[in-house]
Amino acid sequence: MKRHWPVGAEVSEAAFKGGRMLYDTQRTSNFSVDFFEPEYWRKHDAIEGTARGRGTTWFIRTGDSSFVLRHYRRGGLIAKISKDRYWWHGENETRAFAEWYLTYHLHRAGLPVPTPIAARYRRAGLLYRADIITQRIENSEPLAARLLKGPLPLTQWIAVGRCIRRFHDAGVCHADLNAHNILLTPAQVYLIDFDRGTLRKRGWWADTTLVRLYRSLEKITLLAAPDSFTDEDWHSLLAGYRESAGLPQASMV
Repeated sequence: MKRHWPVGAEVSEAAFKGGRMLYDTQRTSNFSVDFFEPEYWRKHDAIEGTARGRGTTWFIRTGDSSFVLRHYRRGGLIAKISKDRYWWHGENETRAFAEWYLTYHLHRAGLPVPTPIAARYRRAGLLYRADIITQRIENSEPLAARLLKGPLPLTQWIAVGRCIRRFHDAGVCHADLNAHNILLTPAQVYLIDFDRGTLRKRGWWADTTLVRLYRSLEKITLLAAPDSFTDEDWHSLLAGYRESAGLPQASMV
């Protein structure tokens, strides 16, 4: 996959000791490498909250702007060997730069994604660590969290299906499409976290991502909120998915 698309004049890159960063100058003037450090924001009393996944995601508020800072961490068995170090395969192959460029490309294409702000890597020999900063989507809630509060209207499920189809029609393969990576706002459905995402020709991968999402929804609601995800809900999501492609609304398992 092509990792590094042409970017606008607003994108700047800078080297620092041990690494390199890129950032959007229109959204963050006088950008500093310190902005990737949670301690910097903690000293300025700018951390609004956190979210736990493989690691910690920090929600930052500074002036009228709100950002999300995420440090890349490994999952699975390999995390027992190295929690946040990755093999070096070149700058554009770093997790942070690859995700930033893909998100930038999708944002410019008009798809509902967070605005990418900055990314960096810190290299030590054959290994590196990485971080990314994106614009926080205001008044949003992860689908996973929303379902724990109760059922969604069927129109919302249809909107989720339509959103996913937009990405699939654009050839976007989300590497981890789950209920945590779908954000709901009163006006729009967003997809977030494009780490390891790719652009591909249409294929079976689209069905695979839907299966992954279904399993995620089942896992989240099965015990905690069984009434929040039903067969009717799933078929409504698929109806929205098919509707965006102009396909007939026949039932689908």
